[in-house]
Amino acid sequence: MSEHAFTEEQRAGVYRAIAERRDMRHFNGGKVAPEVLARLLEAAHQGPSVGLMQPWRFIRIRRAELRLAIAELVERERVLTAEALGESGREFMKLKVEGIRDCAELLVVALMEDRDAHIFGRRTMPQMDLASAACAIQNLWLAARAEGLGMGWVSLFDPQALAELLQMPAGAEPVAVICLGPVEEFYPAPMLALQGWIQPRPLEELLFEDRWEQLS
Repeated sequence: MSEHAFTEEQRAGVYRAIAERRDMRHFNGGKVAPEVLARLLEAAHQGPSVGLMQPWRFIRIRRAELRLAIAELVERERVLTAEALGESGREFMKLKVEGIRDCAELLVVALMEDRDAHIFGRRTMPQMDLASAACAIQNLWLAARAEGLGMGWVSLFDPQALAELLQMPAGAEPVAVICLGPVEEFYPAPMLALQGWIQPRPLEELLFEDRWEQLS
């Protein structure tokens, strides 16, 4: 074992957070202590980023009317998504897709403006700014689970409409509405799997060697 490895107990904690992380939709209101929220945001800010561009921007939503406006944007997109799903739309509408009204804290994660100025690592893959922001969000998720808090990533919204609502500068792009706070319990498995919408595939079906293999 590497001399740089964590202790067995520390490793178990890391892997537990990964295994028990859930995309939560049910929240108990309550509060997130300021010092805990500060730790979570610092964990997110420590995420890896291509070329150290740190493209993420975090907006903490404090005003009740703004939270409601975001919920309405999400509901509008939920209906449009159901229409786009056709025959599956009716089942989709039965799913709980967000906890915006009930969570203790609401955050919006966005990509900064003027991202084209950052070329390092993005000349052929400009989407690496989004990948970097996703790493920050994953850090936030795992830290939240370690703190015993639920977190849900909501992506059902029109980015332009949300950007206008939050007065973002031209070129900035919201990528996530984050619900965060206390929960009664964590789902024992991904909620979409529990509700029969889709089942996760095992790793062995998605792991290839030397070349791309056809999935059945």
